[in-house]
Amino acid sequence: MTADPMIPMPFRVVRQRHELRNVVTLTLEPEAGGRFSFQPGQFNMLYHFGMGEVPISVSGDPAKRRLRHTIRSVGAVTHALTRLRKGDGVGVRGPFGAPWPLAEAEGRDVVLAAGGLGMAPLRPVLYAVMARRERYGRVTLYYGARSPADILYRKQLERWGKRRGIDVRITVDKATPAWRGHVGVVTRLMSREHFAAGNTIAMLCGPEVMMRFSAQTLNRLGVSDGRIYLSMERNMQCGIGLCGHCQLGPTFICRDGPVYRLDEVLPLMKVRGL
Repeated sequence: MTADPMIPMPFRVVRQRHELRNVVTLTLEPEAGGRFSFQPGQFNMLYHFGMGEVPISVSGDPAKRRLRHTIRSVGAVTHALTRLRKGDGVGVRGPFGAPWPLAEAEGRDVVLAAGGLGMAPLRPVLYAVMARRERYGRVTLYYGARSPADILYRKQLERWGKRRGIDVRITVDKATPAWRGHVGVVTRLMSREHFAAGNTIAMLCGPEVMMRFSAQTLNRLGVSDGRIYLSMERNMQCGIGLCGHCQLGPTFICRDGPVYRLDEVLPLMKVRGL
């Protein structure tokens, strides 16, 4: 991060990869060289020169020098970012926000639940866990997508699922004739499992309705709110709690989140208008 968190650092695109329809992963390198460090769960503000900036979670390996962001084209700035090519410049501010509780998860079973593009903020967790696999217990990933064509990082998830030490459970809302996997919501997969409830840390990222029902399912399985974490990525604009757009009760999501412990944020989620 620069001395002034409002000044973007110059980066260059070294690779552009189409993941899904309207979804692109950009691999970036700092123009000044060196390594950009971040913690899984943090985000950056990506600045497209002449268009503006948007908050995007870091989706790459925290042990690597290069920076990766998976971006869906949903507006003018993200559309411009997904059209960048190798050699193009982009500004980066960050990293910002609270990370996933990897240190707290050591010695425990780890449950990850993602929906849609929510897989992107959780992928760094998988990289970090796999790099120090002996520090964690059972690791299970539940991932839900609209259809088989909407599964993010599909080949990588298949490779991880074949490796010993991680269980990958994928489900889709609507199947195709060639699909041989699960069909239905993520919580249906969870309800079939038997967790070591008193020794489990859960991390959730996706649409808020998906996270809410996933948390309820985990509660029924014996995982308390104090050991469930979720990423509340919404309305962030400045990254440092200055503009106030992402205020959630007494907190600012960009500064105090985006990762929150459920028992801390649940009372706020129940307040109409927040």
